[in-house]
Amino acid sequence: MFSDADPVPAKPGAHGWWFREIPGDIDTAECEQRDGWTLLYVGVSPGPPRADGRPQAPQDLRKRIRYHFGAGNASADGSTLRKSLGVLLAERLGIELRRVGSGKRQTFAGGEAVLTEWMAENASVSWVLHPEPWYLEAKLLNALYLPLNIQGNHRNAFASELKKRRRDAAVKAGKMRVLAEWN
Repeated sequence: MFSDADPVPAKPGAHGWWFREIPGDIDTAECEQRDGWTLLYVGVSPGPPRADGRPQAPQDLRKRIRYHFGAGNASADGSTLRKSLGVLLAERLGIELRRVGSGKRQTFAGGEAVLTEWMAENASVSWVLHPEPWYLEAKLLNALYLPLNIQGNHRNAFASELKKRRRDAAVKAGKMRVLAEWN
């Protein structure tokens, strides 16, 4: 897990998520593989400047990686990576997407801890520093086969399947009762 001696720098850059166990039925034949790990997702932090000129929320690699990993209050609602993993692993881990609080937020509720545990055992992250990482994102999506990236990932056939599965899970969650806020 993360500690005060966190090796992830509090600087801008790109991060890649590598997996020992493949979540779900993803064909990884075209994915980058190294020493038994498979690269399935990349992200950048911070994202591009806002079009309206307003300042972005302060973001850096350390904050974003911690958020995806689940340190603190990360949920499927705020992390596309966690939502994708949770949807793909729902049956195996016995978790499901649910609405919480006011009913607008979606999370795996008690399953968030289970998902974090699965990630601790099966996920690893790498990063590269870059002062304007948003310029790297499209290049990475074009150069790598990244099945867990949805946005801007038109060449990956699994991306549209993953979108459908996420949408189906959200519709199902919308039909269930809303849970009290879950931390």
